[in-house]
Amino acid sequence: MTSPINLIYLDDNPQIRQSVSDRLAFAGIHHHVTDYMDWLQSGAENLKEQLSAVWLGQCDLPIALEKLLQQFGEIDDSLPLIAITPWDELDELPDELHERVIGRLNPDASLEQLTVMLHRALIYRQLQLQYAGQPDLFSPKSVASQFEGMVGQSEAMARVRKMISQVAGRDVNVLITGDSGTGKEVVANNLHKASKRCDGPFVPVNCGAIPADLLESELFGHEKGAFTGAISSRAGRFELANGGTLFLDEIGDMPLPMQVKLLRVLQERCFERVGGSKTIECDVRIIAATHKDLEQMIVAGDFREDLYYRLNVFPIDMPPLRERVEDIPPLVEGFTRRLAQEGFGQLRFHPSAISSLQQHEWAGNIRELANLIERMAILYPDGVVGVSELPEKFRHLDEPDPTLYKLVSAKDPEVDGSAESGSPVASVNTLLELPASGLDLKQHLEGIEKALIEQALDMNSNVVARAADQLQIRRTTLVEKMRKYGIQRK
Repeated sequence: MTSPINLIYLDDNPQIRQSVSDRLAFAGIHHHVTDYMDWLQSGAENLKEQLSAVWLGQCDLPIALEKLLQQFGEIDDSLPLIAITPWDELDELPDELHERVIGRLNPDASLEQLTVMLHRALIYRQLQLQYAGQPDLFSPKSVASQFEGMVGQSEAMARVRKMISQVAGRDVNVLITGDSGTGKEVVANNLHKASKRCDGPFVPVNCGAIPADLLESELFGHEKGAFTGAISSRAGRFELANGGTLFLDEIGDMPLPMQVKLLRVLQERCFERVGGSKTIECDVRIIAATHKDLEQMIVAGDFREDLYYRLNVFPIDMPPLRERVEDIPPLVEGFTRRLAQEGFGQLRFHPSAISSLQQHEWAGNIRELANLIERMAILYPDGVVGVSELPEKFRHLDEPDPTLYKLVSAKDPEVDGSAESGSPVASVNTLLELPASGLDLKQHLEGIEKALIEQALDMNSNVVARAADQLQIRRTTLVEKMRKYGIQRK
């Protein structure tokens, strides 16, 4: 990633210009120096994509400061301007131009004063770009499209995407923390794809899912005969990930003896297979993840402190879903779209159901939400899920229209003598009360379903497609149920 700091310094005094340029170069600040005539003749449009601030030094040309600032505004009206000389005209500028001059500096300003002014300039430019709806270097919107599976525009997710964009190009170890189900492996995948190692392999290992006595072999491989059952040599995950990224999921579950061996590999960049003596060089970037508090584990003696600092070069903390509930609607939309592509039908959610989901605690985070959406797609294919269709633990709001759920008989018992008192069809007209003598639940529910299907067919002139729409099921599903209950179109 290129540096966000790039200045242009204009000054017609060659001595002061050179002196300031030398000091900026000594401080490692990328800059371009010129006089006003060269700047006006060369055309600053060629520099506008690179600039983060403009420093205005002494000007010997017969040009008003207001006109000068207007020309900068035509190039890029979000550029912050810093006055290096007194500029007596500053106080006479119109407000819209005066506010763009964010500060004044003396040519002999200290490095600390330069740093403070640079910070102010970068913040000003970032806010101006955001206000104008343009992407800046670290804008979440400018990088959101790069990250697969990272849905949501909450501030918490914007921070995560910003950190990914900042560290992806740096070949340093990353530690991803957060509750189970928050999407730590998704972050690891995106880090790999955005890195210089994207053409190499991405190899995940769940340290908590592999028995302790097999983990060493899994990571480093083994030679033939190294232990009972080792009938041939086998490469480990470090070898498989060479030139790419090794993702150590649930690193907090790694046994202490294995932590020592991992630390050695991170320090020396080499290892031996189990039962082997040949040293194997490895070029691997490590991304680790855990839902545990490693600092507390260090205090308890369950995790090595030196390994922790080796892994925790750049930490990324994944927010729990309960702290980013504004992301639930786009997450639901994404999951339903994916399920529709997999043949589950197009599931829809009533706004009240979405509001209810936003009040849930989500102990299982995104994984829990994904499982719920899949369950709803199975129960209500091509249907609409309201509050009453949600499982009870997810109902945090009252049903907004309870009258929708009052049962109405498909036939009036007084008109149709076939509906005898106590029969399944007649029971549709009654309240759902369990008789003291009990009932056959399966037969009772089938009777209700049959009655509602007959009513839907009657209301839609026996047009099966319309009746299916009213019942919010597929046409083929309705045909199967009609065949099951022996219902014929009249």
